[in-house]
Amino acid sequence: MSEPYDVVVVGGGVVGCAVARELSHHRLQVALVEARNDIGAGTSKANTAILHTGFDATPGSTEARLVARGYELLSGYASGAGISVEHTGAVLVAWDDEQAATLPQLAQKAQANGYTRADVIDAAATRELEPNLGDGVTGGMVVPDEHIIDPWAVPLAFAHDALANGCTIVTGFAVNAVDLGPEVTTLTADDHRTLHTRFVVNAAGLQGDTLHRLMGFDGFTIRPRRGELIVFDKLARPLLDRTLLPVPTSHTKGVLVAPTVFGNVMLGPTADDIDDRDATGSTRAGLDALLAKGRRIMPALLDEEVTAVYAGLRAATEHSDYQLSAKPSARYVCLGGIRSTGLTASMALAEEAIRLLAVSDLAPPKKRPDEIAHVHRTPLGEFGRRPYEDGGSIVCHCERVTADEIREACSAPLPSTDLDGVRRRTRALAGRCQGFHCSAEVCAIAAATDGRSMPTWMGRA
Repeated sequence: MSEPYDVVVVGGGVVGCAVARELSHHRLQVALVEARNDIGAGTSKANTAILHTGFDATPGSTEARLVARGYELLSGYASGAGISVEHTGAVLVAWDDEQAATLPQLAQKAQANGYTRADVIDAAATRELEPNLGDGVTGGMVVPDEHIIDPWAVPLAFAHDALANGCTIVTGFAVNAVDLGPEVTTLTADDHRTLHTRFVVNAAGLQGDTLHRLMGFDGFTIRPRRGELIVFDKLARPLLDRTLLPVPTSHTKGVLVAPTVFGNVMLGPTADDIDDRDATGSTRAGLDALLAKGRRIMPALLDEEVTAVYAGLRAATEHSDYQLSAKPSARYVCLGGIRSTGLTASMALAEEAIRLLAVSDLAPPKKRPDEIAHVHRTPLGEFGRRPYEDGGSIVCHCERVTADEIREACSAPLPSTDLDGVRRRTRALAGRCQGFHCSAEVCAIAAATDGRSMPTWMGRA
């Protein structure tokens, strides 16, 4: 596409990719820029992978409205796009009389948010649903429509959809300067590359406040909230049938135990406000705290092997709600302060971006249905049909990933450029051995596919 673009979306996480996809379905020239070398490689790859109903959001908040709408949109989009969703439901578990006393209030809150299927149950019924719960359960609330989803596939599906519909995606473009002209805004990256655009959408996640200030505005500051998680082996999966949610606090949704669409069980997250926006390493204190919580919630879980630990940073601000705004004078829309519910709300946030751009005097017509391309990816969930079942040479035996899947990941329209990208596109290297047995062969296949050297793929070049 020739510059200037009509819209440049800054940020290639799940929200930015959703916005780029929605814009690409309109008669616009659109670009998506991402600071990292791949989309979905920041906060979007490290979350709890829950498709939220929004039952516990603050009634009347922007977040509550968009999570409910996003749940509807993403639930409808997922199967057609090849995104694995497992319909598990959830049960909120109370562990003392005070928590049990709040359950009716939470059910009323769900009603206020338009969710009418939450059902308060007693301790015996809660334990009947999940027999492996620890001692001390005092009650529960069933939320049958809270489900689990493949979090890696969502931004990838959005991005490939956007590409198929004419969007330009530029990676490794970290915006560090903005020149707001009378009709065209110039974005300059760290490496001095530039892009010219009429409108800017800020979906920059952890750097959302930085870009907001570069555009000339204030109003929120991001202080990362680190969430550490532990992933247990697939042999732990029979321990539970649904997601086990804690009674939430004003600060956090709390530590949950949840199955994953890949067949594992996840424990977490913690919620620690920190200052370092790059501190995605796990900590001894965080893991110890999770193990202590896990021992109370489901003691048998701690007898299972740990497959992996990881941490993600949420874009928390001093405000309790999303920070969305349109600045017509700057031809600018901000989608800031999107926290853990951003995965579920992503498609609704894309709709909101269209509305806010219209406030800024950009209201292009949508393309005809026959002009819009639709992309379907191979689902990665454990309980659907996987490519290895149709034959092919298996490379990653822990996750049963074939050589053809590795080749496809490295030659797709939006190819993986490192092993983390391969992992998120195929599940290779994500299993019990964490790549100990297969990483060399994965690197060899990747190198042969894209022409780069083995040392480059192994991170040694």
